[in-house]
Amino acid sequence: MKLKIFSSREYLPKGIDPCSILYPLWPDLHSDLIYQWASPYSKYVRHGQNLFELTSLAEAEVAILPFDWRSIRGDSWRGTTDNEGVKLAAEFSKLVRQADKPLVVFFGSECSDESLPIDDALVFRQSVYRSDSQFSDTPIFPFFCEDFVEKYLDNKVPIRKKSSKPTIGFRGFARPPSLDRYIKTFYYHSYTLAKHLKLGVSPYKGEVLRTKALTALQASTLVNQNIEIFDRAVFFEATSSEEKMKARMDYVDNMVNSDYIFCCRGSGNYSNRFYEVLSCGRIPIFLDTDCKLPLDNLIDWDKYCVWVDEKDAANIAEIVAAFHARLSPSEFESLQLACRKIWLEHLSPEGFYSSTFQRLQEYGKTSSSLQHT
Repeated sequence: MKLKIFSSREYLPKGIDPCSILYPLWPDLHSDLIYQWASPYSKYVRHGQNLFELTSLAEAEVAILPFDWRSIRGDSWRGTTDNEGVKLAAEFSKLVRQADKPLVVFFGSECSDESLPIDDALVFRQSVYRSDSQFSDTPIFPFFCEDFVEKYLDNKVPIRKKSSKPTIGFRGFARPPSLDRYIKTFYYHSYTLAKHLKLGVSPYKGEVLRTKALTALQASTLVNQNIEIFDRAVFFEATSSEEKMKARMDYVDNMVNSDYIFCCRGSGNYSNRFYEVLSCGRIPIFLDTDCKLPLDNLIDWDKYCVWVDEKDAANIAEIVAAFHARLSPSEFESLQLACRKIWLEHLSPEGFYSSTFQRLQEYGKTSSSLQHT
């Protein structure tokens, strides 16, 4: 049975892609250009047609705002929300409310813990703080990455054998503390205090923790390191498709030749790398900064990663070494396959929206019963 969805192109801002859940229903509006040469959605565009169908508002079980709020808000905390997009969202919300239908909104990016000018909606977010009670029931959606095994590894997960010492991988951006970053942090707190009457969490926190943890890993004799640090974002600064492909392959090689991969938040309180590691069939070392992960009511995340609280960043090598020592050789190999499986079944676009189907269906039924009691 398909979930009946109402959405409307009339409320989609000009030049904006629809939110990803709608890609199978509006395939002509989904542009791969934003992914350059590697879209993660090709399977979902086909598979999603078996999950969802567009209907009239009167027949719909749920209504979905046709665009991700991120597309009108932007990624940066310094961004401003597009007024035309806000107007369209308000009009769509009013239309749905008048029809007594439940509304669903998607809000990605580092700013997705911000409040929205939309009432009574189920909001899927990416970056929130687990200890904040207002987000206790908030559904989290993952960063949708390409299928690394299919794209780069000939559809075969390269299983590593257990060695006495774990090999830790990381290839990416990290910078030591600097006066520039302290000034930017001060500016951020001044800005958020003036605008939101609260200090918030600095978007540069991830840089600080990443550097601290990587420094501890590099200094330890308990682990083997496969760590390559750059003071710039190598992939995004590449100017040609050839340069981007080389940077990507170097990144994949780093993961394939490591047992565990270090993952830490960036500007927002989530990690894109975390999902890429799982896609590749590798075990994440997840530096927890009060994160809320997707489908936490369904997935016991402690089973699929080395969980390191941010306060223990300086002891990260000891924690990884102890985790590795507890695994038998067969358990170590099985865990790699389990990480790949959890991504396929629950964190790829087709996996996540299949897993979310019941949540959306229940939301539609619950909201409808409340509206008519």
